[in-house]
Amino acid sequence: MTGEAQDGPDGAPRCPWALGTPDYIAYHDEEWGRPVRGDVALYERLTLEGFQSGLSWLTILRKRAAFRQAFAGFDPAVVAGFGEADVARLMADASIVRNRAKINAAVTNARALQQLREQDGDAALDRLIWSFAPDRDGLPTPRTLDDVPAVTTESKTLARALKQRGFVFVGPTTAYATMQAAGLVNDHLEGCAYR
Repeated sequence: MTGEAQDGPDGAPRCPWALGTPDYIAYHDEEWGRPVRGDVALYERLTLEGFQSGLSWLTILRKRAAFRQAFAGFDPAVVAGFGEADVARLMADASIVRNRAKINAAVTNARALQQLREQDGDAALDRLIWSFAPDRDGLPTPRTLDDVPAVTTESKTLARALKQRGFVFVGPTTAYATMQAAGLVNDHLEGCAYR
């Protein structure tokens, strides 16, 4: 496998990371790199990227429906109210990733989001995250996977801004993965049919 765009099973060229499974192909083609707006959708992306830390994204992708059920559709108002009984329930739920630190981070971040909304109103997380979107026209188009960064100046600044507002488990790599997943950046490779 080279790091350049490669033909998929239907003949359309894609980023090579997407060619491993039908799940990856669907995610790549239909979601990754497309703009995501709204506090709930962005809270979900941020949470799932946090859960992915140290794991394969495919693991998270295949458990996403279970995560949505376990975390009340990622409604931050509901998750912010989770207590120890809810954490214990989630730790016993084999359909999700059972990591206490990550579960606690999801609850902490829901509470931070609620505080952010109280201060800045509806769509506060949306405005905050999108304020760190780089000028897409000024970014170079990655030709190979080696050209795609794991961290950028913007992701470092976004991670710092989130932490200042009480969010946890949101380092620069997680922030950048969220930026990719939510379409703040377009890291589809040159030659990818979905760029």
